[in-house]
Amino acid sequence: MILVTGGAGFIGSNFVLDWLAATGEPVVNLDKLTYAGNLENLQSLKGDDRHQFVRGDIGDSALVESLLARHRPRAILNFAAESHVDRSIHAPGTFIETNVDGTFRLLEAVRAYWGGLQGAEREGLRFLHVSTDEVYGSLGPGEPAFTEQHRYEPNSPYSASKAASDHLVRAYHHTYGLPVLTTNCSNNYGPYHFPEKLIPLVIVNALAGKPLPVYGDGQQIRDWLYVGDHCSAIRRVLEAGRAGETYNVGGWNEKANLDVVRTVCALLDELAPRASGSYAEQITFVKDRPGHDRRYAIDARKLERELGWKPAETFETGLRRTVQWYLANADWVKNVQSGAYRDWIATQYAQA
Repeated sequence: MILVTGGAGFIGSNFVLDWLAATGEPVVNLDKLTYAGNLENLQSLKGDDRHQFVRGDIGDSALVESLLARHRPRAILNFAAESHVDRSIHAPGTFIETNVDGTFRLLEAVRAYWGGLQGAEREGLRFLHVSTDEVYGSLGPGEPAFTEQHRYEPNSPYSASKAASDHLVRAYHHTYGLPVLTTNCSNNYGPYHFPEKLIPLVIVNALAGKPLPVYGDGQQIRDWLYVGDHCSAIRRVLEAGRAGETYNVGGWNEKANLDVVRTVCALLDELAPRASGSYAEQITFVKDRPGHDRRYAIDARKLERELGWKPAETFETGLRRTVQWYLANADWVKNVQSGAYRDWIATQYAQA
């Protein structure tokens, strides 16, 4: 079996569902259930003996140690993280606590567990740390995409906290020999995405007749990766990645934020049209956020060359699947839109 941390969040829950569908191997799922952790994402696994959920914090050393001793996982996959740049600007302390100190405490527990294993169990153990392309900083318009050798230049409290966690994971391999793997992914999108991030926010606001907030001039460029493709990449890295290595995971889909918003509007115009006009009429430009990185782009050729992985979805196919999912799951959207969430959106996206 495997231990997944942060498995009720967006990427983590998609991974748990994907893992059980693809492999059937049991999962112990540890999640703190902060605002972005949602057990409704895992509703389809209710009563499934292959999935055991435990509410808890990766920084709770005693809890993690007990789970490792009881279940003896062959792999630990760390998705647990505070992950929203805007929130990190307003409240950076939480990001340091979870992403830096939490990762450190998790590594310590895993190191102790690994140290007590023997033979094939010890040789086969893997600690896979899921990270982000934002640790590399920002690219200019003509610069080549981020490779695994790119210098770390984080520009937000969020990306700095993830960079620190990446460095800790690397250090535990080089100092202690802990068999680690790190993946740095580009912007994910897909089902179960908490609607404060760009794509789900646009879908939800458009359908509600609300403004579609676009930072600055909307020309910030991101590489977009369908979450299902990200899950398959992680499975492949866990299966065949070389211990101590980092693998960049990208979708080969560089898009400006404004173009993404317009594409979502066009899909909604087709799939759930307004009474009149286009959803694009709701686009509203708002003041840019502090230190907003201009461009991210992932070079995922190492992952393709060494492990034979490449994304199955294009941006067009993945985005259509995403919009269709949100249209078919209005109850899920309604349930995650708490009063606190609405207050956050109103504060963060005040018009310029």
